[in-house]
Amino acid sequence: MGKRFDSGARTGVVIVGAGPAGLVLGNLLLDQGIDCVILERRGREAVEGRARAGFLAAHSVRVLTQHGLADGMVARGHTHRTCLFRSERGEFTLDYGELGRREVHTVYPQQELVRDLLTEYLRRGGAIRFDTEVEEISEGRVRTSDGTDVVGRYVAGCDGHRGVARATMAAHGTRTARWDHGVSWLAVLAEAPPSMEAVGYALHARGFAGHMARTATVTRYYLQCPRGTDPADWSEDRIWTELGIRLRVDEFGQLKDGPVLEKAVVDLRSDVLDTPGAGQLWLAGDAAGLISPSAAKGANLAVLQAERLAQALALALKHDNENDLDRYAADCLPRVWRAHEFSHWMSGLLHGPTAEDTEHTVEAHARYGRALQYARLDSLRTSRAHQDFFAENYTGI
Repeated sequence: MGKRFDSGARTGVVIVGAGPAGLVLGNLLLDQGIDCVILERRGREAVEGRARAGFLAAHSVRVLTQHGLADGMVARGHTHRTCLFRSERGEFTLDYGELGRREVHTVYPQQELVRDLLTEYLRRGGAIRFDTEVEEISEGRVRTSDGTDVVGRYVAGCDGHRGVARATMAAHGTRTARWDHGVSWLAVLAEAPPSMEAVGYALHARGFAGHMARTATVTRYYLQCPRGTDPADWSEDRIWTELGIRLRVDEFGQLKDGPVLEKAVVDLRSDVLDTPGAGQLWLAGDAAGLISPSAAKGANLAVLQAERLAQALALALKHDNENDLDRYAADCLPRVWRAHEFSHWMSGLLHGPTAEDTEHTVEAHARYGRALQYARLDSLRTSRAHQDFFAENYTGI
């Protein structure tokens, strides 16, 4: 069990948010003997049950393993090394595990990782307050909705891109670079076995479709849809029919269907804070920058930033040396922007003009956009140099 936290006490680090960034950070700080408390606006059941991404890069696996946080992943996760692309011009598969740096992904559902991280955090004696809404962050003081203050020498904002930590940085003049990809996905979680061994990306005139295995019995699917789509308009029959069309089941074989567990619309947007922290407030994960899901980089960036921030905070708290905090942005931002560049490239590869777009676009422009999309795909299919570049960026962080 974790220890009870006295709201009148001062701690080393107050962590706002119990997602992957906050929980990795909390565990790594405890590893260094640094007291911390996590404040989380949701209840424990909601934290542990939220289904999100599931692809962990080699760097994330190394961090989790080195810090004793990988037991569940080792026992229940599995490696993934191939992706395939389907279009009107056929299908091809890339074994990216044999390309670039020869790295693979580890598939482990994020909700299971969060459960592991939370269990270990509590086992190590970490303090956490669920159902605690943060209203204000001022220096090292965090005001909660019940009127109490939680005080730390530092505050780590890991509460997402709509959280109080980011709003606090913005109020102090931190600029944000933003991009709207102009694309939306219907994200579907189905109680159905994977229909293919590889991650599947389908290019189609009706829009992109994606297939991502999560477990032996659960699969994540994506369907490109118009901005403003209501998930309630998509019945199970409509979802499976549209997936079948875009994944070309008549040509490549039927999908293994099953009940839809969840469906939600995701608008593909990206942003990065110019400065992910200053003074006593430092940000990690989506609070520091939101990345589109087109290349599965979000959770991996969160682990990277949590690792670097834990090192910097430990140096500051144990040795009164803030040099690593001063370098935190310089250490992280080049890798953050590299991930964004690749995610942006993937979005351009996967999302060409749809039939609906053509109705509102000059036909010649739509033809040009479609031709560029297939030129990118053909280069990836035929160029070893392009394949190595893809593999290095697909698995790297």
